[in-house]
Amino acid sequence: LKVSAPAGAIDIVGPGGDGAGTYNISTAAAIVTAGCGVPVAKHGNRALSSKSGASDVLSALGVNLDADLAHVERAIAEAKIGFMMAPLYHSAMKHVMPSRIELATRTVFNILGPLTNPASVKRQFTGAFSHDWIEPMAEVLGNLGCEAAWVVHGSDGLDELTTTGPSFVAQLKDGAVTTFEVSPSDAGIATASSDDLKGGTPEENATALKAVLAGDAGPYRDIVIYNAGAALLVAGKADDLKSGAEMAAAAIDDGRATAALDKLVAITNE
Repeated sequence: LKVSAPAGAIDIVGPGGDGAGTYNISTAAAIVTAGCGVPVAKHGNRALSSKSGASDVLSALGVNLDADLAHVERAIAEAKIGFMMAPLYHSAMKHVMPSRIELATRTVFNILGPLTNPASVKRQFTGAFSHDWIEPMAEVLGNLGCEAAWVVHGSDGLDELTTTGPSFVAQLKDGAVTTFEVSPSDAGIATASSDDLKGGTPEENATALKAVLAGDAGPYRDIVIYNAGAALLVAGKADDLKSGAEMAAAAIDDGRATAALDKLVAITNE
């Protein structure tokens, strides 16, 4: 199934397989990015190596994951965020899902997910479960027609930008891939411990995510605005990580991020 998305749409995905069992960082960052007015065509699945994947937490937040194509496209256009459940859009994925859940470990499918967005977005902010994969994934995204991307891996093993230390980035820009490191301080954000980022069940993670969108301060908010800030940089909305994080924080604090989630829930349940 092909999905139509507005120009400038981005996918923000932590493909799983890092085994960290954190809060839903990329899902929260996607909602905040949508709150900043950037269309997010999010492609994801149920949890494989944690208790709560993107679809698990979105379902707990009230999003209807079985919404048809027309509703998903409308959500991307109007709420600025829509969620495409991988097995519904790639029939082959349906057949491998039972084996993936049984394996519950890193597989090639953790890499394929970010590379097969049904909306063919031209901008990607995606995690990798291993440092070794960031550059090859960025190269492949470029070969697939992506215009701008960050593929990231935290020094602590997270498939997101981590706040416990530096993160490794492979950036696709102007047809070339470069690699570098970033740190929370680049975004004006405090460092945290791994324990600060530990998540729970989909319901617990949904409650924590709503609290962040309602303005709760702390390590979860910090890592969300850090990752959303980087996504805004890839989307061409921010000039650097610090301004991106500030834009993300503003979208939380003035209610735009919550409004994006509310609209997504409403449209998918019509």
